[in-house]
This record gives sequence, C-alpha cells and structure tokens, in this order.
Amino acid sequence: MSHPLIKDAEQKMDKSVESLQQELSGFRTGRATPNLLDVVHVDAYGSKMKINQLGNITVPDSHLIVIDLWDKSLIGAVEKAIMASPLGVNPSNDGRLIRIPIPPLSEERRKELTKVANKMAEEARVAVRNIRRHVLETLKKEQKDGKITEDDLHRLSDEVQKLTDKHIEKIDQVLKAKEKDIMEG
Repeated sequence: MSHPLIKDAEQKMDKSVESLQQELSGFRTGRATPNLLDVVHVDAYGSKMKINQLGNITVPDSHLIVIDLWDKSLIGAVEKAIMASPLGVNPSNDGRLIRIPIPPLSEERRKELTKVANKMAEEARVAVRNIRRHVLETLKKEQKDGKITEDDLHRLSDEVQKLTDKHIEKIDQVLKAKEKDIMEG
C-alpha cells in the first residue's frame, strides 16, 4: 500500500530533477549544441518564440551553430535576441543563415560556471528535501489524527527517505555530468 502523498512527492521530486536538467542544458560549455539557444526568446508573430520554432538549428562543428530561418524577414530579430541573451556570443548573418561562433571558455569562466551549476544543484536538493519535510509533517499529522497507524508512519517515512535519497543521487549525477562537460568543453 503506497500513500497518495508519496506518489505526489515522487512527481514533485522528478520535476525538481527535470528543472535542473533543463536549466543546465542552457549552459555554454565551450562546445556548440542546439540546446544553448533554448534560453533565447524572439519577438515574432506577436509572441515570444524559441528559435527552434522559427527555423532549423544545426551544429556543423563543435564551435559553430548555424540557424536557417524559415522566414528570412526574422533574421534581424533573431540576431538581436541572441545578442541580448546571457550567452555572450556574437552572431553574424549573410542574409540567409545566422552563424554563431562559440569561442572556447577560459579556465576562470569554466570554474565560475561550475560554481553556478553547483549552486543550482544545491537549490534542487533543497527543493527535494522540502518536499520530503512537507510529506513527513503531513504523515505525522495523519498519524496524530488516527488516519494512519504508527507502523504505517514509520514505513511511509522510510519510503519517503528512500525516494529522497534516489532523487538527490539523480541530482548529483546530473551535476557531475555537467561539471565534466564544462571542464572538458
């Protein structure tokens, strides 16, 4: 018998891990990937749109991203959005394609990015622990109100702890992979 609170907690913990993965995928590691542009939103057709909704993004080599927009009239807006983004890159265009050279990262910048990644991972760990704390408080209240037995409380508390440990481990794995990516760049 699993408690609905535990299922809910697992979904919330999964979201914390996914959110961290999404945030870290936008990190510039000195290697070109289409994901880098996920943080860029362009004013197009009356709304904010991601570049991958406006054209094809290719990576011909590890230091270049090429964007082939379906609507060439958006080249200026896309270029402007990229320059205004926190990526720190300088796009150029030939009227057809936008090219974004990705310069290698300095050692200092790599260390800085690693610190930021660690901070984001710690925030995700705290979110997971807060979910655990909330579930445990609710379970204790249910036990106090006679909705569950003391044995159920202990069993469910163990289940929540295992779930928490599993998600903290996932966060650590995501962080370790990103740190490796940043340092190898």
